[in-house]
This record gives sequence, C-alpha cells and structure tokens, in this order.
Amino acid sequence: MSDLVLRCRSLTPGSQTSRLPRHVYKPIPMQEVDMKVVVVGAGYAGTLAANRLAKKVPEAEITVINPRPDFVERVRLHEQIAGTGKAATPLSEMLRDGIRSRLAAVDKIGDGSVTLDMGETLDFDYLFLAVGSTVSPLPGTVPVGTWEGAENARTALASLPAGSTVSVIGAGPTGIETAAEVAYGRPDLRVRLVGPSFAASFSEGARRRVRAGLERLKVSVLEGAVAEVLRGEGERGADKVRLQSNEQFSSDLALWAIVGSIPDLAARSGLKVDDRGRAIVDRYLRSVSDPRIFVAGDCAAVPGSRPACQTAGPQGAHAADALARMIRGRKLKPYSMGYIGTGLSLGRRDGVIQVARRDDSARRLYIAGRPAAVSKEGVTRGAKYGSRSANVAWLSGPK
Repeated sequence: MSDLVLRCRSLTPGSQTSRLPRHVYKPIPMQEVDMKVVVVGAGYAGTLAANRLAKKVPEAEITVINPRPDFVERVRLHEQIAGTGKAATPLSEMLRDGIRSRLAAVDKIGDGSVTLDMGETLDFDYLFLAVGSTVSPLPGTVPVGTWEGAENARTALASLPAGSTVSVIGAGPTGIETAAEVAYGRPDLRVRLVGPSFAASFSEGARRRVRAGLERLKVSVLEGAVAEVLRGEGERGADKVRLQSNEQFSSDLALWAIVGSIPDLAARSGLKVDDRGRAIVDRYLRSVSDPRIFVAGDCAAVPGSRPACQTAGPQGAHAADALARMIRGRKLKPYSMGYIGTGLSLGRRDGVIQVARRDDSARRLYIAGRPAAVSKEGVTRGAKYGSRSANVAWLSGPK
C-alpha cells in the first residue's frame, strides 16, 4: 500500500470518508494528493513534527508558523541568561528543504483555516498545534522561561554591579538551573533560590546532592512561597521580596522561574481543554474537538505527561507518524511513552541526574558530578539533533 495515500480534502466533518472508523481511512492514488499541513509553533515538538512529516510524506505542503525566526532550546535559556551559552538557532538551519516558515503568531484556529495576528488566513487540511507553555510572572519579576523574558533577564543581569543580590523564584528544575548558572557565570553576585518544595520530583538522596551542589556555588536556598515583589521598596532602592510567611528581604533583581501556564490559543479557538488550558486529545494525539488537529508538547493534555523536551520530542514524532499512517491508509497506533529521568545542570561542571521509573516516579538511583554534567549536555544536544533530523526513539509507557 506504499503507493497509496489518503484524499485529505475529503476529510471534512460530515463527509463520507470522515464517517469511517476514526483510525482507518480509505486510501487513494498518491498522484491525487493535494494536502496542506500547518504547524503552529517551532519548539521541540513542532520542529520535529514538521521535519518528520516532510520525510515521510514529501508530497505534503508544510508551513511552520512561529512568532520568532529562531528555534529556541528552552533547556538552555539559563545559559543564555548567564552568558555561558546560546539558546537560539535560525529556523532556516533547523527545517528541512521544502518546508515553508512564516514569522507570525496565530490569533485563532478555525474550521480548516488559521487566522494570523495581522489578519491573514491560511487554509489547512491538517494542523499540528505545538505552542508549548509559557509563564505568568509575579509583578516586579523578570520571567526566565521564555525567549523574550530570558533576554530581558540577561540584560538586567549584565547591568548589575559586583555584590548585587539576585533572587530566583521557583525551586523546581528551571529555578535550580537558573540559580546555579547565574552563580557559575557571575561569582561576584549573591544568588538566592526561593520557593516551596525544593527539587520535589527528586529522591531524598538526589535532593541532598542538588543542595550540596548549590552550596558549592554559594547559592543560598530559602524554602517558602513568594507573595509579592515590590519594586524599589527594599534597602538602598532595591526591590522588596515578601514571602507568604511575611518574611521580607531585599533583592536587586528578582527572576521568575516558574513555568506552567498554557497559551490560550486552543481555548479561544473552541477546542476542548482541561482545567489547565491544555487541549484534550485522543489516544493518537488528535484533538477530541477536531480530528484534523494533532496536539503535541506542553499544550497537549496527555495523561501522565509533564512539560519537558523529553516529552515534546516523542509526541511530535508520534503525531507526524500518525498522520503519515492515515495518509497511507494504515491503522493508527496509540501514543505511549515512558520516562527515563530528570537531569539538572549545576553550572558547567556539575549536575545531578535523577533516574526514574517509566511512570516518572523517582528511583533511589541518581548520577552526580562531572558525569552527570556531561550526560545532561549530551541529552540537550540530542534533543536539538532529534528536532532537526526527525530521528528520535523513546520507551513505551508503563503497563
């Protein structure tokens, strides 16, 4: 059946083909294909999905829509902030030949079309929604989980004189890596990490090792939730940071390192979403509201998944494979993915890798020190390579 493909334009709701079982479609000769695919978002999931589909279905017309001209390695944003590395690569170097790219934001997804922020519309037969996640920073803080926020943080950090205090709010992986990298890149600054539930997803032993690594970098850790940051109301014109416990301290720069908000594109486009704003999908990563729309990455409500490039890559690949199978008239396979662990860099020479079960629960085993730092760097490079080459492998999920 390799010389057969699906007549994609016949899959509109209510058509005869769309009333077939949702995982099986009637193929037609390849020469009759006229298929437009739009990919919204060019992070790990979107870039990989576009490149993988271009390899498997070279006759498809693929357009990637992204609000910036670069592929951003989100897992390197802490390096971008501290000036120890770079997180952006031009999309022209990441997308395969033949894939079109549009520098724009999508205002709304309609019935077979997308409306761009400047009012233009693009038609699609299939769409990949991969807008990831974003941040909702506390007023008075600079977010570090987006490219724009990271650039603002980098500029603010570079302007601080020696002896200044930087407070990183958020004690999860993003906050820990940001605090460590700032301390590593700017040892002349005082760095404080603030947040409840320090390294909560790690085992007790790994958590102690992370804390020890931060102490070696002279990062102080304060466990507690931040209530507000008041600009210019601290000592000597610094900011005042107040915890929910009413404890207060001054800080010259407050960085917001809590990631988890979901862009509202799916919700405002009328797609069914969960209580976090993630698009609800079926077993094949298709929106339950419109089977022409595949959803991958942080914005997909996949049970048991968490925001990570470790999640985004397999989902982008599976979504592309699912569409390719539909086009070839083959039965779809349900999505399944198991985790391996979570890696943290603590500067450029230290790190901790927490080994996990496939359900993402922490094992007692962890790797630390230089081997962990080298492994984390390898994983980071591999995530970028996978997005560019469309080659990615992953474990199946827990039984």
